[in-house]
Amino acid sequence: MRKTTGILHPQLSRIVSELGHTDLLVVTDAGLPIPQCVERVDLAYRPAEPTFLGVLDAVLADVVIEGAILATEIRDHSPALLQEILARLERAGVTPQFVPHAEFKATTRDARAAVRSGEFTPYANIILQAGVAYK
Repeated sequence: MRKTTGILHPQLSRIVSELGHTDLLVVTDAGLPIPQCVERVDLAYRPAEPTFLGVLDAVLADVVIEGAILATEIRDHSPALLQEILARLERAGVTPQFVPHAEFKATTRDARAAVRSGEFTPYANIILQAGVAYK
């Protein structure tokens, strides 16, 4: 093992290191359809594992973000999860944009990659826009 900190998964570590300013990275639940043209990192190994928040935390620890997109439907279907996501985005200094789920899924076609968790919570998906570490 060459790494002992941060993201250990080799494919995900490579993707994170290759992200450029404004690139999109999707963190998904177990059910979001991932377009064939988008690189897929499937971390799911059984229902609910790894958790969406666990994967999101790992990504946010290694990626500077300047934007985020969530499906509007998360407000009604998964408000507790939404609060957890918003707290994490606030720490990153990001206010998310909300779009209808159909538009969210269409936007995933523009992503550099999608990271699938084992999460079964409805609308546990986020599109992160990479920022820069300098201002």
